[in-house]
Amino acid sequence: MAEKRSQRTESRRPNTGDKKQNAENRRHNAGDREQMTEGGRQKSRFTTAVILSFIFFLWGGAVCANAQSPEFDGLIEPRMLVKVGSGVYGIIDTVTVDRGDTVKAGQVIATLQSGVERAAMELARARAEMDATIKGKREEMEFAKRKQERLRDLYEKKALPYNDWDDAETKRVLAELQLSEALENKKLAEMEFKRAAEVVNRMVIKSPITGVVVERFLSPGEYIENQAILKLAQIDPLYVEVIMPVKMLGSVKVGMKGTVKPEAPVGGMYTAKVIIVDRVIDAASGTFGVRLELPNPEYRLPPGLKCKVVFLNP
Repeated sequence: MAEKRSQRTESRRPNTGDKKQNAENRRHNAGDREQMTEGGRQKSRFTTAVILSFIFFLWGGAVCANAQSPEFDGLIEPRMLVKVGSGVYGIIDTVTVDRGDTVKAGQVIATLQSGVERAAMELARARAEMDATIKGKREEMEFAKRKQERLRDLYEKKALPYNDWDDAETKRVLAELQLSEALENKKLAEMEFKRAAEVVNRMVIKSPITGVVVERFLSPGEYIENQAILKLAQIDPLYVEVIMPVKMLGSVKVGMKGTVKPEAPVGGMYTAKVIIVDRVIDAASGTFGVRLELPNPEYRLPPGLKCKVVFLNP
């Protein structure tokens, strides 16, 4: 009985080793949780630092870009402005284009009345094509040669007086000269026809450039003497004129690229190329000029716009 009580008492006693093990496990778990919490804090701090560094990098880059690439005022202009007139005086017959129309190089844009000039051209053409005189003179020359050959044997045999032989020789020479004169006259007639054709062509006015009509000054029926009929503008490519302070001299060179920002409502950003940097400084204003070439193949940008220009470092 006493032994059984001792066994029951022993079973009721708590297991000290198990308690120690459980306490140790709890400490390990608490340590793991603490390590995980600390790792999360470190990861969060690292992520925050990366984000802040990226923001400062972008801000610093923007500040440097603004510091190194300032904006300058510019003006977008046509590449070329042409006042088209006539090389001859006369009355305008037709004007085939008006303000705002697009034209191509070589396109007929106006004509002058040219009835008399065309008649003179046709007369010169007829004379240039005439060849009856040349045929007649050639036949006369051939006949003179044949006659001289027939008389040659008689002359060599002393059966023909010298005067007759001299007459035949002279006629042959004269026939050759008359043929040469006829050929020269034909050539002169051809040259006269070309001159008359050029006079008529000068009364047909063609566009010297591809572009747009800016203004029309005269209309059909008006007499033209020393005036322009039309004003044309070439707008592809465009020129961007920039006035820069003298302190920027040397920082912009031919061949550099620039970003052109037209004013509202056009807006946008376009790339242009520096083609001219003035070598002479304006002493009064302390500035110099720079010209950029801006492609405009679809005529999206109208000339006359103000703009901002940022030069890109090569």
